[in-house]
Amino acid sequence: MEQSGFEQMYRDQWGVIVATLIRLVGSFELAEESAQEAFAAALEQWPAQGVPANPRAWLFATARHKAIDALRRKKRWEDARDSEEVLGLLEHWPPYNAEEELLHDDRLRLIFTCCHPALATEAQVALTLRTLCGLTTEQIARAFLVPLATMAQRLVRAQQKVRDAGIPYRTPPEEELAERLAAALLVVYLVFNEGYNAAGEGRALSDEGIRLGRLLVELLPAEAEVRGLLALMLLHDARRDARRSAAGDPILLEEQDRALWDQGRIREGVELAQMALRAAPGPYSVQAAIAAVHAQAARAEETDWPQIVALYDVLLRMQPSPVVELNRAAAVAMAEGCETGLSLLDDLDRRGELDGYHLMASARADMLRRLGSWEAAAAAYRQGLAMAPTEADRRFLARRLAEVEARMRSRTSECAK
Repeated sequence: MEQSGFEQMYRDQWGVIVATLIRLVGSFELAEESAQEAFAAALEQWPAQGVPANPRAWLFATARHKAIDALRRKKRWEDARDSEEVLGLLEHWPPYNAEEELLHDDRLRLIFTCCHPALATEAQVALTLRTLCGLTTEQIARAFLVPLATMAQRLVRAQQKVRDAGIPYRTPPEEELAERLAAALLVVYLVFNEGYNAAGEGRALSDEGIRLGRLLVELLPAEAEVRGLLALMLLHDARRDARRSAAGDPILLEEQDRALWDQGRIREGVELAQMALRAAPGPYSVQAAIAAVHAQAARAEETDWPQIVALYDVLLRMQPSPVVELNRAAAVAMAEGCETGLSLLDDLDRRGELDGYHLMASARADMLRRLGSWEAAAAAYRQGLAMAPTEADRRFLARRLAEVEARMRSRTSECAK
């Protein structure tokens, strides 16, 4: 098996094997360690001996034996009577193929355990990436730009919390499913966004988010919002190669080279969004529908802005928030005129809920720029520039400010003539 094929198998099978092992041994640490040793053994033995007929069965059997060895050592040196029951279960485990039908349930259990509300959100994200996706602690730390020791401590604390709080390793009952699923979807979207908004290696996280989304669709095919989230991620990711310049600066949607958009992802995303909307759509499904309208416009000027405004109206009823209002105001400006959009921004400003939010100032600046109100636009760009959180955002706003100031100088020059 080539290296690329082995890496794909690792990505596909890690979560399956770890999820089943956790159910059997009741320990994240032992399950991960045993699975890691099994994959290491495969990497060493398969090139010489050949890939077994059932690679997953081989990996699980090897991981099970590694866990048995570890428990026997623990029993010998620590007199750990609590390992007796687990050891007996592992030693008398039926053939792996007989358990194929249980694998999906195990992965679903793992998702809901990693995303349990008793854990902090940052711990949920880290634990999901480590146990379900198989990313190393170093990879996760590097992606989130935190020290390795910090991420290692975060993962250890999360695993201890699962154990000490007695967080059940199960799919939640029907009455809890909607709330717990919402938490799991949020974790998946946070993983995706962390990669989508990053440059370089961190962007690999967006691929993990999409992979988790596909897994949830596979495990929960009747849940419309799961399809909606996957659709949303695919439609955003379709624009990955067009949304930043070579220097890493953001490129606005209307200025992107649409020839760079991934049409395969767009087709899949649109189909999933339509399926979600026909069922029981939620906020992710509506956001996916908005992204689909953008994605289906061959040119920026062909965007169906009234439809986008109508979808934002639906989203605002489902999920009222000042950020949704801001996005709706920007859509209204394109559909009905910038004066109307500015009036909506004034209403938001008076409430003060987005004070200090650079995209609020940026949206105002853009509307004023389109109206030719150069002095007011420049003032708004300066305000946004002072609040911008990243160097890339600051470069973008500084460039816009320079363009507006150039128009101001040009107009002054014309008046002097």
